[in-house]
Amino acid sequence: MYNADEKKKFLKNRLSQKRYTHSLNVAEECRKLAVKYGEDPDKAYYAGLLHDICKEIPAEEQKQLILESGFSVCREELETHSLWHAIAGAYFIKKEFGIEDIDIINAIRFHTAGRAGMTRLEEIVYLGDLISADRDYKDVDKMRKLSYSDLNKAMFEAFAFSIKSVVKKDGLLPVCTVEGYNFYARLCCAGKQK
Repeated sequence: MYNADEKKKFLKNRLSQKRYTHSLNVAEECRKLAVKYGEDPDKAYYAGLLHDICKEIPAEEQKQLILESGFSVCREELETHSLWHAIAGAYFIKKEFGIEDIDIINAIRFHTAGRAGMTRLEEIVYLGDLISADRDYKDVDKMRKLSYSDLNKAMFEAFAFSIKSVVKKDGLLPVCTVEGYNFYARLCCAGKQK
């Protein structure tokens, strides 16, 4: 059902070697997380493989795909170029590959911004991208360990990490990101804020 080999050839021609390697690493991480959390490993691998499919196309093409998509996109997302590839990629796989699985589409759509109430596959791709083998930021090992021990806590920490990073760069926070942070804060920290 998920023809990963065919898509690998497509990605190899479309992405830089570094981005292609990253996509393979994310796919592998997603497969492992899926096994851990009882999701379809092949589907998770496939979504992870395709998550950055539009990362290296020109910004104008990304924006055009977003505008064609019909997806609900907030102002902050439209004003933040680094988020465009996720929205464009979700629409691209639907338009060009005929992928109709909303879980795969949303896993790609929200792998950067996140949102409240993410499905397990969305969480897996979000974390798989953050902890893949090629990542080497400070505390990545802590994040990897957490991702395999407490999924909700890992998501909370991932949102906190992402928000701190955006704030440090004076960036804009999409509404869905703030809602996602609050969602996982309630799951993990309810009762701690008295």
